[in-house]
Amino acid sequence: MNWMAWTTPSALFFTGIGCILFAMTCWELKSPCVARKGFLPITTTRGDRLFIGLLSSAFIHLGFIGMTELSIWLPFSVALVWLFIVMKWG
Repeated sequence: MNWMAWTTPSALFFTGIGCILFAMTCWELKSPCVARKGFLPITTTRGDRLFIGLLSSAFIHLGFIGMTELSIWLPFSVALVWLFIVMKWG
């Protein structure tokens, strides 16, 4: 990863996102999803909920980084719980 000047955490982050996308693709091929309406104000598919969850997790991290001096593990934990909630009931 030296040719891109990436740090180990950023490489792990994007590897994790790639693994999530691969797993979602396999899940979609095995069991095609049906759009449904949860607590989100729109009808969504699994992919929509993943995108909404990841995007809102980024905002959770930015909010914590911008407004507090707390450890990054706290927003990470909050973002994981939020992603689970959106994927399950969104």
